[in-house]
Amino acid sequence: MPIAAADRVEILELIGRYNQAIDTGNADAWAATFTGDGVMDSPLGRAEGHDGLRRYLQQRDPARLVLRHWVNSVIIDGDGDSATLTCYLNVIDTKQGGQSVITGIYNDTLRRVDGAWKFARRDVTFDS
Repeated sequence: MPIAAADRVEILELIGRYNQAIDTGNADAWAATFTGDGVMDSPLGRAEGHDGLRRYLQQRDPARLVLRHWVNSVIIDGDGDSATLTCYLNVIDTKQGGQSVITGIYNDTLRRVDGAWKFARRDVTFDS
């Protein structure tokens, strides 16, 4: 059975929670968007598990809190309690008039854990 519309809405909200948490530097909220064994792998580094994810975000330069993560062209496929998600990433700098500073692609694996969708793995590639 294909993924239900309600699950799609919850996954889109997960993306929003992720973006707002990373942009505000809220390490606990950001780590909570991942499963307990979740992995974030990007050109900026790799983190695994809630403790590793918190450290990953806490090591960010506080001056970078002017960045805003925007995603579009979201494709969600799944069945039951697992899904994949692919979307484009655009990171803008609010102090530079909304200039794009990073573009790339997220390739994600998601799992429903205790009734809530979470990132099990988030792989990020940046455009050159």
